[in-house]
Amino acid sequence: MILDKPSHLPVRKKLALLSHVGVLHAAKEDGVGVTARGARIMVGIMNPYSPVKNAMCKRWDTPEKKPKVILSHEVECDEAYVVAGHKGQPEVVQNKGRKGRRNRLRGKCGRGTLAKERPPVFGMIQRCGQVVINMLANVKQKTIEPFIQETIAPGTLVYTDEYSIYARLSVWGYDHKHVNHGRGEYARDEDGDGLCEVHVNTIEGFWSLLRSWLRPHRGISQEKLPLYLGFFEFVHNVRKRGKALLHALIELLVT
Repeated sequence: MILDKPSHLPVRKKLALLSHVGVLHAAKEDGVGVTARGARIMVGIMNPYSPVKNAMCKRWDTPEKKPKVILSHEVECDEAYVVAGHKGQPEVVQNKGRKGRRNRLRGKCGRGTLAKERPPVFGMIQRCGQVVINMLANVKQKTIEPFIQETIAPGTLVYTDEYSIYARLSVWGYDHKHVNHGRGEYARDEDGDGLCEVHVNTIEGFWSLLRSWLRPHRGISQEKLPLYLGFFEFVHNVRKRGKALLHALIELLVT
């Protein structure tokens, strides 16, 4: 199979998933080196992974379809807030009785909610393990309790900050330790071994990665945000990059 010119393959604006995968697979079988840029030129797409991501988003159009993950041992919980209005949804904006914003959406003061168009993202990450993130309507005990009990094994040691929504973790069957960010405490050594084991720095570092990944999209609607979160969660948990990540994505889609 010769893959030296883009004209050898039909170029379409909307290309099916297998078209791009087929190019990479055929090039590998024939021993032909094809770069990511060359592949997207040949198949006429801007991002080599976009067909895969779109297919996964359709597979995860509801939270119930996400791969089930159980966390245990030591888990950190925290919440982050993402600006997400109704990008690409003019009917929704019109129904809310306001004009579309030309500049970056600026949320109201206070903790974000879905109604304020600054939805909270609740995260649970096992140290040296997997992560689970979900977009919530608000941050209340009754909102986070079902996600915690479905994801974290009973008896797990859970680390959080001082936010009051975590006050009932002990009642829900978990060991609970927290740091007080409001008083400038970010890590604490309780057993005297010189290591500050009480912290939520793992999940804070994950939020930094998530924000950096979302930023180039220049705004995401809250209708689509859960799909982006599900994709990023999978990429983090599979712990693969480059060609190895592509193979993992295809394996998930075909199984």
